[in-house]
Formats: sequence, structure tokens, C-alpha cells
Amino acid sequence: MALTGSGNYFEDFEIGQVMRHARGKTMCENDNVGITLQVLNTAEAHFNEHITKETFGGRLQFGGVTISMVIGLSMQDTGENALAELSLNKIRLKVPVFHGDTLYAYSEVLEKTDSSQEDAGEVLFKHWGINQKDEVVFEGERRVLIKRKSHFLSSQD
Repeated sequence: MALTGSGNYFEDFEIGQVMRHARGKTMCENDNVGITLQVLNTAEAHFNEHITKETFGGRLQFGGVTISMVIGLSMQDTGENALAELSLNKIRLKVPVFHGDTLYAYSEVLEKTDSSQEDAGEVLFKHWGINQKDEVVFEGERRVLIKRKSHFLSSQD
């Protein structure tokens, strides 16, 4: 009996495969204010409605939350069998995200390589975050150590 969804073990990913992840998330006050204050980011662009309304059109979502949300939205398909997160690189925050924007995630498999662990391999994903206006708000690459199906199945016998 599998404990996670099917199709997300190392062997299941194919280079060039593109996934549109099922979930979306509308960014709310708690996503910005609560988390941003917890990491002691007090930048006025996240908190001062008066100033940001004139300059940006409203308060900006903290980029760290945008990145985390997009990666989180992709996890059902790209992380259920992850043994380790190895890297996050080539991060680009392309368009500002505001309270009330809805984010969606897409991923592409860029590379698959064997690892030193017999029971896993490495997958390099490119992730994109798209808002409700189909604008790319985030892109980045994430390398993950993912369990091999062959070893999971053999451990169940």
C-alpha cells in the first residue's frame, strides 16, 4: 500500500515533463503580515498602506512568502517522496504580488541524475508562480533527492 500519490517517485519523472499543479492560493493579510513580522522584515512596502498606495498601488507581499507559497503549491506532485531538499537557485521575483492576488504553480523537470544513495535519485525542477492575470511572479530551480519506487516496493514485500 502506497502512503503517497502515485507518479511521484524518481522513476516517474521525465525530463521535459511540465506539470500544472492543481491548487491555487489567494494571498491574504496573514500570509504577509504574520510571516513577514516573524522574520523581522519591517520594510515599509509590506506594511504602510498610505505610502504604497501612491507608489505601488498597495502593500506588497513579502517575496519569501511568494517563493514558499509557489513551492508549497507544487509539493503534492514534486515533493511527496522527497528525502531531502538539496538546493534552491536562480530565484527571480518577476512581478509584485499584492494582498488578494491568487497564485498558481507550474513545474518542469529539467534534469534527473543518480545519487550516491541507492534508494534515491536527484531531480532538478524549474518552478513558476503565475498570478490570476497569467503574469509570471516567480521562477526558480529546485534540486530534490527523491525516493526510488523500486526500493519502496521492495521494502513492502
